[in-house]
Amino acid sequence: MDSLLSVRNLVTRYETDSATVEAVNDISFDVLPGETLGLVGETGAGKTTTALSILQLLPERTGVIKSGAICYKGEDLLSKSKEEMRLIRGACISMIFQDPMTALNPVLTIGEQIRESLEIHNYDGLSREQLDERVDELLEMVGIRTSRKYDYPHQFSGGMKQRVVIAISLACNPELIIADEPTTALDVTIQAQVLAMMMDLKNRLKTSMIMITHDLGIVAQTCDKVAIMYAGEIVESGTVRDIYLGEKHHPYTVGLFGSIPDLEKETRRLSPIEGIMPDPRNLPTGCKFHPRCAHCTARCEREAPPVYREGSHEIRCHLFAAEDANGN
Repeated sequence: MDSLLSVRNLVTRYETDSATVEAVNDISFDVLPGETLGLVGETGAGKTTTALSILQLLPERTGVIKSGAICYKGEDLLSKSKEEMRLIRGACISMIFQDPMTALNPVLTIGEQIRESLEIHNYDGLSREQLDERVDELLEMVGIRTSRKYDYPHQFSGGMKQRVVIAISLACNPELIIADEPTTALDVTIQAQVLAMMMDLKNRLKTSMIMITHDLGIVAQTCDKVAIMYAGEIVESGTVRDIYLGEKHHPYTVGLFGSIPDLEKETRRLSPIEGIMPDPRNLPTGCKFHPRCAHCTARCEREAPPVYREGSHEIRCHLFAAEDANGN
């Protein structure tokens, strides 16, 4: 099956007069039609920058895609003009931004903001009355009464705002949705409701999705494939089965799982990852994870690790590359 979205060797930097921030460093992945890919990692791993690079929403004066290719249905998005990208955003690829509190315009009603997306893309050439009917349909789809389309964002709770943002992202039936930590600002009960609603809509509309999160529990519930990011690199990738049931894992992945509480084992202590994410203005040499890794060797400090492959499962680590060379 051909990829809906293909990212190859993407390198993105933030360049200022005082420093260069290496945000995304040579990452590659594919999203197939109807598939959900989970991008997982700590804050500062480069997940959101990856999403902004795909939609070319990086800050104009500082965000720079240095190299690589981003292809949507075989067309290189990096060769598109600003006007062409404006027509692609929302209609073909849409994004659910991280904070629903700031994603909505406070001086426009909810209905106006949903209708705006439909008008920009001239959705099916609908009349104004038909556009209003489409707005009502989208609100009902996300569980909001149609009478509330006349209300303003400040009249909605956080969970309801997130539902509105999801309705806007679905307005033109895009083939790919990028969800950037869509439940981070919500309490646990509302998180579960919003996730269930998103996955129901995704399955009904047969939409592909990139789910950006730091929560491995969300990944297990929603994703088909997983790419784990650290310091702008994908250090491990594979199917959900590879990541959750596989026997071999990158030390960073082991650390992420060790940081998850297990309510069934009362005596089990959490094993947090020591240290913090490296400064992207001054990344370590060799393996970017080596200052925090219990398996670090002199080679890890000097050389960037090769990729170990086992079927669909890939791990960027010297530990497994050495095993592979020895035939183990």
